[in-house]
Amino acid sequence: MSVRGSLRPHRFVGTALSLAAAVALAATLSACSRDAPPKKAYTVPSSLCGIPVDPALVKAVLPGGDSLTTATQKPNGGTIRCNLSVDGKLVLSLAQAWWSEGHTTAAVSRAYPGTDDGTMSEDERFVHTGKSGVGKTVPSCKASEHPEQDLYITVETRDTGIDDPAAIEKLLVAYTKAVEGTAACG
Repeated sequence: MSVRGSLRPHRFVGTALSLAAAVALAATLSACSRDAPPKKAYTVPSSLCGIPVDPALVKAVLPGGDSLTTATQKPNGGTIRCNLSVDGKLVLSLAQAWWSEGHTTAAVSRAYPGTDDGTMSEDERFVHTGKSGVGKTVPSCKASEHPEQDLYITVETRDTGIDDPAAIEKLLVAYTKAVEGTAACG
């Protein structure tokens, strides 16, 4: 056998091994970058638009980013919305909305995106999915400006990739209870 004929298989094997190692390294690096969620470098305040809330509950439903801003919006006479933006993009909206007495949480939730096929609490005060939820404040939550109305709370993520039913439920219940302890409930 000539020397030339015996080297060809070795060159092919060496090239194939190098190529396989490069592919494996690229796949490993790609998998690592997908597994690590973006860092949440911002600080969540302990009060959002005047309502005290545990920052950890809020941060659990926010995406990664560098900066967090909040803004209060009053789109009509019966709604106050607290919008949270990460790096300039709206990612979460917490709202207080007055609805005519006699509505159920299930009926009100149909007016808000992302609550379809949500999980209803045993007391029927809360319905939530992994992206949003609606909660009804206690019956004693009344305001003279809104006679014969009940106050509902909404939590809505906005195109963040968040889908965590437990985190949404915890934030929804905590925020609803926090609103019940404020002047919003007369």
